[in-house]
Amino acid sequence: MDPIEAAYQKGQKALSEFQSKQVLKACGIPVTRESLVQTPDEAVAAADRVGYPVVLKPCSWELMHKSELGCIELGVTGPEAVRQAFERINEKIQIPLEGILVQEMVEGSRELVAGLNRDLQFGACVMLGFGGVMAEIIEDTVFRVAPFDHTEAMDMINDLKSRPMLDSFRGQAPADLDTLCHILTGIGRLGLENKAISEIDINPLIISPDGTIKAVDALIILEGK
Repeated sequence: MDPIEAAYQKGQKALSEFQSKQVLKACGIPVTRESLVQTPDEAVAAADRVGYPVVLKPCSWELMHKSELGCIELGVTGPEAVRQAFERINEKIQIPLEGILVQEMVEGSRELVAGLNRDLQFGACVMLGFGGVMAEIIEDTVFRVAPFDHTEAMDMINDLKSRPMLDSFRGQAPADLDTLCHILTGIGRLGLENKAISEIDINPLIISPDGTIKAVDALIILEGK
């Protein structure tokens, strides 16, 4: 079943991170390798498949701001560490969970945010911005009204004040701008084709040292029925 329709049937106001990434992946947007697990043994098996180090996160549509709860386990290495991280998360989170996400640890010092909101006048608007801990201070964001093509997506990227960060940077490869354009146009298509989507928040999009880009966390908020 479509994740959005399944969420509506359960009375959810948003998709969980896992569900959100399923929707993004189906649209061709690159996301982290990950598995949703229910037990410590499943977590260890998932970590073996993904490859260490891994990240463990609680997964529920009600957990829209996980980092503020201090419940994300980063850089976990080894089966016993995975089991301990799994148990710590279960002890911290008191609401029912869809499961616990075991995902690859994506390295990269360059971060972007991307998303979508619905403007009363213009409709589906796609956002791209500088991410990371300094995002609120730098306030570098650009917007386009969907739909738009690869050329306009590239213009959008070039409008960023932090655009030079996407070139070769401190020994790191230039960001894969074709993929970034694909992400931006894909977000726009999702907004146009799925009126049930109110907002999309991909934060962060991490640019790895080799220039590849992946959505590390994502949230899709639904329109009320």
